[in-house]
Amino acid sequence: MKPYIFLFSATLLCGACTSDKDTAPQDPTPVVNPDGTVTFNYRNDHATQVEVDVQFAGKQAMHRDSLSGLWTVTLGPAATDIYPYHYVVDGLSVMDPASDEWFPNEGFKNSLLDMNAPGSTALTSVQNVPHGCVDYIHYYSEALGTYNNAVVYLPASYLQEARNYPVFYLISGTTDTEEVYYKVGRINNILDNMIAHGEAEQMIVVLPYGNPARLTGSADMIGQMDLFGRDLTESLIPYIESHYRTYTNQVDRAIGGFSRGGNQALLNGLTHLDKFAYMCAYSSFTTTDLPAVYGNAQETNRQVRLLWSGVGTDDFLYGTARDYTAFLDEQGIRCVKVYTDDKYGHTWMNARYFLTQTLPLLFRPDRSGRAMAEAQPTRPASGQEPQFTPGVMARLFPRPVLSPECHGDTVTFRLQAPQALEVLLEGEMLDQPHRMERDSAGIWTLTLSLKPEVYCYNFIVDSTRVCDPQNVDLAPERGFKRSILNMPGAAWSVNAMHCDYAPVRYMIEHLPNGPISRSISFRPNVQAGAIMQTVCLVGDPDAGYTYESWHKIAHANLIAEQLVAQGRCRPCILKLTEQPLPDAKMTLHAANYATWAEARQALADSLMLMK
Repeated sequence: MKPYIFLFSATLLCGACTSDKDTAPQDPTPVVNPDGTVTFNYRNDHATQVEVDVQFAGKQAMHRDSLSGLWTVTLGPAATDIYPYHYVVDGLSVMDPASDEWFPNEGFKNSLLDMNAPGSTALTSVQNVPHGCVDYIHYYSEALGTYNNAVVYLPASYLQEARNYPVFYLISGTTDTEEVYYKVGRINNILDNMIAHGEAEQMIVVLPYGNPARLTGSADMIGQMDLFGRDLTESLIPYIESHYRTYTNQVDRAIGGFSRGGNQALLNGLTHLDKFAYMCAYSSFTTTDLPAVYGNAQETNRQVRLLWSGVGTDDFLYGTARDYTAFLDEQGIRCVKVYTDDKYGHTWMNARYFLTQTLPLLFRPDRSGRAMAEAQPTRPASGQEPQFTPGVMARLFPRPVLSPECHGDTVTFRLQAPQALEVLLEGEMLDQPHRMERDSAGIWTLTLSLKPEVYCYNFIVDSTRVCDPQNVDLAPERGFKRSILNMPGAAWSVNAMHCDYAPVRYMIEHLPNGPISRSISFRPNVQAGAIMQTVCLVGDPDAGYTYESWHKIAHANLIAEQLVAQGRCRPCILKLTEQPLPDAKMTLHAANYATWAEARQALADSLMLMK
């Protein structure tokens, strides 16, 4: 029994803990011009050279305007889409401090340029249709011996209709997180719009975390694939089917993915034909060493309702993906093939496009059957196709610099910046920035002893503030975004939990006065009619925090869950608002606290007073 509900108001942005947060107004960037060109503006008075790297134009030099002081360049025109980009400041990759949208990734940190204007009818845009919601879940994985994360999309009807739904397991690429098909792929917007117009079946979509080796500390790539499969089939699927209303038949499950995720989807789909009837590979391939599958084409074709492969002809994986579908043709296994040549290769522009092409086929045997029957042979080889090799892998994904690295009560921060003259570490755990030391490889290092806690921090490289590029956890802040350090043993952490807690739910909804807004809530799982008191958490939008901050920085959900489970506070409703609520039992103003550690402790103390 989940003992409480955790609600964040729809459009209100959290502000708190502003002591080391730069809240100065930022210059608007980028600007999409009427002719389809884009003007990038970036302010940095300390830089000597600045470039912008955006996927529709590559890396391009910017110049500094003598009047405004802005580094600027106009590029394009480009097709209307969503493009990752970042700035390169004196050789160092920097996110756009004026952008609220970013690409969740274990390594690189990119901002996002959404060229769709307000009111756009693009499938990726928020439209005036019924909106589903997105749950953030943590589940215990026996295969991993620890907690893992996933994101779950629920269609708009899920909260209103007591019925079951088919499930699509959709996996992101190498170094991507479980958030990417939501925040970059816009799966929620695409499905909301497609379902509303009758173009796709109502379905649940599960976005797994595809790199469980990072959670276990393993560097074995082959073992990682097997570990992911075990986690998927032994832990995640059972969790989903016990916590959500799902069908559990083979014909009601689909699996797909982009890049590495496509490999994982094909491998796990083909080796579990009893579990998945629909399989989609976006810019990917898998092993040809599955004799029970490939050597038994008639039975494989009977069980698989859709086997779909899409790849760009300008993708570095095109040759290998083409060779794989040619192998399927030779074995007599049916597969739909789709090719593009206008979406910049191995990119999320392709991944989103392929998603829109396959969603109408899932869980609709008439459409998928027709697509399979009309599938064309693989394109003939020219001999010039790019091939995926270990060298390509090493170039695209070089060995990362480990940061932050925790051992007991010590943590080591590292940043590779060989051209930098000075690098400082700045954060909530320090009274003032600390100088880091540079080694012969250009890696700057600093080791600190810290008590178990959650801290926000960043680097200052020759006066330019940058987040930790190797830390997957970013503070969801307006303007510059700091990194988040979750020290082992922190009281408010997932692995400190000893209870089954409700997932965080993100929702998009229309307010009475018309605007479309986002909200965060905990899924109610209490007895109908239960009366609970409300605690109001008041933020300050001028401090620069977004609606996600009390979830991802303050861990307010874990605080409430643990205290309720321990019997130290009563079940309650938490609401994050911009203004105090008149019916709240208790109100906390987050801007009154110098750090998030103080805000977390104040919340815990306040909740315990309600016992």
